[in-house]
Amino acid sequence: MNYSIKDLEQLSGIKAHTLRIWEQRYEVLKPKRTDTNIRYYDDDDLKLVLNIALLNEHGYKISKIADMSWDDMRREVLNVTEKHQSNSEQIQALTISMIDLDEERFEKIMSTNFLHQGFENTMISIVFPFLQRIGVLWQTGAITPAHEHFISNLIRQKIIVAIDGLVAKYTASSPKFMLFLPEGELHEIGLLFTNYLIRVRGGRVVYLGQSLPFSDLCETYRIYRPSYLFSIITTTPAAEIQSYVDNLSKNFFESTIILSGFQVITQDLDLPENVLIAYNIADLPLLLSKLENRINVV
Repeated sequence: MNYSIKDLEQLSGIKAHTLRIWEQRYEVLKPKRTDTNIRYYDDDDLKLVLNIALLNEHGYKISKIADMSWDDMRREVLNVTEKHQSNSEQIQALTISMIDLDEERFEKIMSTNFLHQGFENTMISIVFPFLQRIGVLWQTGAITPAHEHFISNLIRQKIIVAIDGLVAKYTASSPKFMLFLPEGELHEIGLLFTNYLIRVRGGRVVYLGQSLPFSDLCETYRIYRPSYLFSIITTTPAAEIQSYVDNLSKNFFESTIILSGFQVITQDLDLPENVLIAYNIADLPLLLSKLENRINVV
């Protein structure tokens, strides 16, 4: 993939002006040129800049970095990410593993953070901010859909393993939740993590997953009769949101409906009495703990 210097700036956080100075003074980057003489950078240049950015943030002088071999630089980056546990460093490290399609590195980063912060805190403080960053990079064309699919599937696997490892805590009196994504909605990671949060707190869940037709939702609701419905809406056209929310409220008036996602939190919706909004993934643990005090918070 080809990148402009502005793409490198957005991905690394290093100003384009600074990158040009480093090019001229230290020759750390050597841009290519198209047949029409337009400068561009490739995937190797992007990986190099991401590694330089991380080292530079930790006090390594650019003059020293410029003298490093690729193997030396990679080794120093791994040392830094293992020693330092700030969220920004871990997000940068995950970004590098995504660009490099490096599953082994991803696994090491995640395992280290699970050990130090626990699964839930790692997801909230590192993984979801990282996913937000991916969204911006994908929308601006700085990464390919393949990069996004690669890392999303790895994260999805981690959540599924965490759910499978839970010991059931619910009882006959535990609140019942039904989790689903509207028809056409495929971004499942947030819904999977909500499934984990509810189960670890003793709630009972029917998980219906991606792209559920409304008629199927109604039929499942009739059978299961949940106390709560939860959904995330990120890609549905904004003009349809209010009517969709009203339809949910009308059809499931006996339950509390919790909604999240870009198309919900960015709209000035007229919320029915039985509809709540979770504005951020970090809000969910507290919101779940407050739902009529019916979930045992751990």
